[in-house]
Amino acid sequence: MARPVKQRRVCEMPETMEFAPCNKEKLMTIEMSVDEYEVIRLIDHLKLTQNECSQQMSVARTTVQAIYDSARSKLADALVNGKKLIIQGGNYTLCPESRYCCGKNCSQKRGLLGHCTDQSRADICCGKNQFCKKENGFPD
Repeated sequence: MARPVKQRRVCEMPETMEFAPCNKEKLMTIEMSVDEYEVIRLIDHLKLTQNECSQQMSVARTTVQAIYDSARSKLADALVNGKKLIIQGGNYTLCPESRYCCGKNCSQKRGLLGHCTDQSRADICCGKNQFCKKENGFPD
């Protein structure tokens, strides 16, 4: 029997859920999951390593690698073949404390994964062993 799939933590939902070429009437569609989007955001946009990304999303590094490979393949297919890309679904949970702890840029800089402003909420959002930014006099 297969192990249940672990929920991936997502700290920022995409602002735009659909991307499509302007000059095409009939478009084939590719679906990217929200957790695939989050991996692209963390690794390619915020320049985190796969290990840092795995800590942020609360999954194994090998899981991040598999998600990343799938997401990159879908992005390449959409760009090269002029397909519509829709971001939806997936196996994820939205960070419950994102408005207090993570904000929109939960992982702004390498090595500073959480942008915590309330120490009492840091463990909920960032995890006990995450790299929360020292702020407001909180201990490292």
